[in-house]
Amino acid sequence: MKSQIKGYITVFLSLSIMIILSLVLALFQGARIGAVRMKTECVADISLNSVLSEYSRALYEQYGLLMVDASYGTGNHSITNVQEHLRNYAQKNFDRSRAGGLMNAQTMTAMYCKDARISGYSVATDNNMAVLSRQIMAYMEGEPIGNLMSSVLENVGSLQSGELDTIDVDELARENQELIDSYELPVIEKENGEKEIISIGNPADVVNSQRGIGALNLAIKDKSSISTVRVNLQEYASRRNLNRGTGLDESGISGGQNLIFDQYYYEKCSRYGAELEKSLLKYQLEYLAYGQDSDYANLEKMARTLLFWRQASNMLYLFGCEAKVSEAELLASALSIILFLPELKDPIKYSILFAWTFAESISDLHILFSGGRVPLFKSDPTWKLSLTNMFSFRDHLGSDCGEGLYYQDYLRMKLFLTDAGTKLRRMADVIEMDVRRTDGNSSFKLDYCVDIIRAELEIGTRYGYEASIERIYGYER
Repeated sequence: MKSQIKGYITVFLSLSIMIILSLVLALFQGARIGAVRMKTECVADISLNSVLSEYSRALYEQYGLLMVDASYGTGNHSITNVQEHLRNYAQKNFDRSRAGGLMNAQTMTAMYCKDARISGYSVATDNNMAVLSRQIMAYMEGEPIGNLMSSVLENVGSLQSGELDTIDVDELARENQELIDSYELPVIEKENGEKEIISIGNPADVVNSQRGIGALNLAIKDKSSISTVRVNLQEYASRRNLNRGTGLDESGISGGQNLIFDQYYYEKCSRYGAELEKSLLKYQLEYLAYGQDSDYANLEKMARTLLFWRQASNMLYLFGCEAKVSEAELLASALSIILFLPELKDPIKYSILFAWTFAESISDLHILFSGGRVPLFKSDPTWKLSLTNMFSFRDHLGSDCGEGLYYQDYLRMKLFLTDAGTKLRRMADVIEMDVRRTDGNSSFKLDYCVDIIRAELEIGTRYGYEASIERIYGYER
């Protein structure tokens, strides 16, 4: 009987131990699976953060933008490079320590990186530079530009309300000259019987003969001070076929952000009179406005714009100034009397006034390019050239008007009036030009600068259990 009872107890204990052992092993397996999943999440986070920490130092230091250059300075532009870095970081976090390797120690998870894939990403140039614009906006957060915005808007409003951007003074002058040319001038007969048409002797012709020299050449006496840098625009983002991400960021630019972007450009870019050593093109703001392939061409375009605006402004003042109009009228009257053509009086008067406007405008450009101020609208105290000095205006170019706007203020108005998307694409060119000048970045391309990554990690274990995880990481401020 006792032996029978002992047998029952032995069987019961055996069964109990098997059940308890199964429970312990199940709990252990559950704990191991939980540990694998937890470590998978930790490794994914650490690995993605490590990838993003490899942002382009040159891009950040010069432009405050955080992006990973997928070429890593090698010239081999491919998202595969970023993927390999991700896989390497993941595996490093699973590897045993050096001591553990020497002792062949095993952990309860025994994990390794089976695969690491980047299934989605966005680059700076995606969606018409939307990613680049978002990073610029993040950089400019908190920038105090309220007063600046009101000043620029006020200046642009004055420019447009005065129609300075629409009144074509050159065209009006041409029409007036065509009217003068349409008159039949007196003919005299010489002693030898030949006939000769009497010349009008219009004093405005002295000024008009110099229009073809060009606004920039007339306004800047020392041409050696103008940068001669030229670039091949086909090498840069705005002109070449761009790599595209997978659309993780589709944000766009709102119209109200234009001034914020302009302020960023002013902080980071050079211009005439404020050149930067780091820059390839020395007149980068002018490039944003005009997009020409050389500094000289961009500055010349700016000079033409300034001349257009200044001629419109100066004409409005001059034609409304009775004293100056009377001077021109007196001179025109004398010429029309000499020619016995009184009907030429008004056309010659206007020709003189248009020439006077042009000469004063060139003087304004000289002041602006020399670092002085010129008001948007002239007055008696700020008018520089007398009628007499007009004939030799290149020898009487003025100095600071004592009030008004500087060159950079006029340039800021031109930038504001330039399409926002066009400026942003040209800014991408400027960034590439300058970053390529830094060590190890000669083939830098913004369309391979990664901002957001969607990664998938597959994890294996030596015990047969597998895990996978997906994460989306990007730069946030």
